[in-house]
Amino acid sequence: MPHHHRREKRNKSSEASPTRQRLQKVLASAGLGSRRQCEELIVAGRVEIDRRVVRELGTRADPETQEIRVDGQLLHATRPVYFAVNKPVGVVSTNRDPSGRPRVIDLVPGGHVRLFTIGRLDLNSEGLILVTNDGELANRLTHPRYGVPKTYRVQIAGRPSPEILRKLQRGVHLAEGVVRAERVSVKSRHKESAILEIVLREGRNREIRRMLARLGHKVLHLTRTAVGPVRLERLPPGSWRKLTHQEIHALRDSSSHKDQC
Repeated sequence: MPHHHRREKRNKSSEASPTRQRLQKVLASAGLGSRRQCEELIVAGRVEIDRRVVRELGTRADPETQEIRVDGQLLHATRPVYFAVNKPVGVVSTNRDPSGRPRVIDLVPGGHVRLFTIGRLDLNSEGLILVTNDGELANRLTHPRYGVPKTYRVQIAGRPSPEILRKLQRGVHLAEGVVRAERVSVKSRHKESAILEIVLREGRNREIRRMLARLGHKVLHLTRTAVGPVRLERLPPGSWRKLTHQEIHALRDSSSHKDQC
């Protein structure tokens, strides 16, 4: 009987180990998708722990000491990486490009690790993109539910009237519905152009260019200067830097304050 108690205490201690995490979080952190997508993998019986199929969503696992497999493939515990990249014009944000153009993920050291870009920019835009192998954080930062703000410096043709600036904040009708800027300010005015700072909570495809075109102003140059608390600062085009611990924690905070789970 005492022996049984000792074994039970060991099991409880193991469950409380700080390296044991919910299985779906382990899978998401390894880059297999959002936490919900990883839950679907578990329920479908595609995940094994120490050669035993697991279907319970409450299961905890230790990626450092246990053998975790997905569809028979061993999951390698990878250390999370977080980069800030200054995307130049002509570089694509997608991970796959049939045309073979340079990609943002080619600009950072990644090796065999699956990387995600956070906050896509179109081919002709430049500026800050975050790159990570932390699938859960990437999903949170791109999901409209969390509304992480993104800041842009935009040079436009013409000089916008106060009414144009108000319309950007009230909302502009596009094909997919009404889209609006959270904040708009004029940074400088020139003879035939102006520079605006625009903050968006949602990022639709070419949203700023389309909004301004609808209001009669062509975008001449567009640079993203911030994603949430992370700023581009003086990072040269085509360069990268690792995020600081403070920036990573601030990103987590900015993507979780609306989470009711």
